[in-house]
Amino acid sequence: MAIRIYNSLTRKVEDFKPLNPDVVSIYLCGPTVYDYVSIGNYRTYMLGDFVHRTFLSNNYKVKYIMNFTDVGHMTGDNAGDADVGKDRLEIAAEREGRSAKDLADYYINDFLSGYDSLNIIKPHKFTRATEYIGDQIALVRELEKKGFTYRISDGVYFDTSRFEKYGQLSGLSPDTIKEGARVEPNPEKRNASDFALWKFSPKDEKRWQEWDSPWGVGFPGWHVECSAMAMKELGDTIDLHLGGEDLRMIHHQNEIAQSECASGKEFVKYWMHGAFLQVDGGRMGRSIGNAYTMTDIEEKGYDPLALRYLYMTAHYRSSLNFTWESLQNAQNSLKHLYDILSGYKEAEKAQPSERHLASFMEVLNDDINIPESLAICWEMLKSNLSEPVKLATILQMDKVLGLKLEDSIGYEIPEEVLNLVKTRLEYRKNGIWDKADLVRRQINDLGYVVEDLPNDKFKVRRKI
Repeated sequence: MAIRIYNSLTRKVEDFKPLNPDVVSIYLCGPTVYDYVSIGNYRTYMLGDFVHRTFLSNNYKVKYIMNFTDVGHMTGDNAGDADVGKDRLEIAAEREGRSAKDLADYYINDFLSGYDSLNIIKPHKFTRATEYIGDQIALVRELEKKGFTYRISDGVYFDTSRFEKYGQLSGLSPDTIKEGARVEPNPEKRNASDFALWKFSPKDEKRWQEWDSPWGVGFPGWHVECSAMAMKELGDTIDLHLGGEDLRMIHHQNEIAQSECASGKEFVKYWMHGAFLQVDGGRMGRSIGNAYTMTDIEEKGYDPLALRYLYMTAHYRSSLNFTWESLQNAQNSLKHLYDILSGYKEAEKAQPSERHLASFMEVLNDDINIPESLAICWEMLKSNLSEPVKLATILQMDKVLGLKLEDSIGYEIPEEVLNLVKTRLEYRKNGIWDKADLVRRQINDLGYVVEDLPNDKFKVRRKI
């Protein structure tokens, strides 16, 4: 069954044809690890997971690389301002009173904790920019040798006017790009769209992270890092490059320019860009105070998999509006799904419904349409199929959905929990509400939730 993908480069949906029939190569731009990752960023990494799982479910082998930017991402307000200001890692290290490496290690570990709680499959490799400095220097030297660079007072820059295809991805040419209104134009640059490949360390300060190079002590530009890591791990041409829609206009366009000018080959066959996550109908941002993190989600009592479910309710190219109400609705839907499966019992393996699986894969393979795939899942559960067939079918679907549905099948409530529930019921009958609440917390600590029903009835389920 063919996989069809909307290619941002050609602006149309295309049949996916791998470069190598044995393995699909995927690169995703990961976080700049100077702060906690927001749930808006995680939406992009969830796209990576759904793409990864889709190819695995279509029996492809996948080599998937995701990077950590731990140097060289400057404090400009957007990707077009990435050569100005100060390095985000350097500023954060000063703010928190620890080395840039220690800071990056801390935020990488926090990111990976959130990654696991969302049940995202780890890529083949996480790459750190600081571990590929030699490869980045070699890439810049190759560009210099071919005449694509020039040197000014603050670094070595790429001359975008030398690359005829510049703007093919973004739709902007060097002539139409202007330096951001928030940034003082650099009078030394030949073109507003030119970007730094190697930045020189300021003469009046010592950086946490800097390296010797043929051009002097300094550090790599943000754009060159991804090209060097992608080409080192996946080759000169890769199948798929993923990222947030904010990277398409500048960062990914610059990756194409420097990579293709260095190698003389096409850099990426298919580009995929995920839409932003909005909050309460508006923009998400740290300056606004609504760049919620996984910690915020969990501290409000939500299961991270409820957030995963919420991501699944909108197509990756459509904006998704986050509200606490929408997250609660997602958690309710997930709980309902778990409740259904808790009534099923493990039985001898049945064959899944081929009809429903075929429908599921058909919409999934049509540009990774997770919302429609999820709808088919619910449709199947409401059908007149036998429970064993439903169970076999939904577990197969969950290889893509990633909701850990297997954990909810036909479990037995431990006797310890049932005894606590009965004790709590007695307290409630006698109006001893403080002790009833104490027992409820004990039940919760054991991983279960008790729901009160009319006429002194109750229901116990696993906590989500």
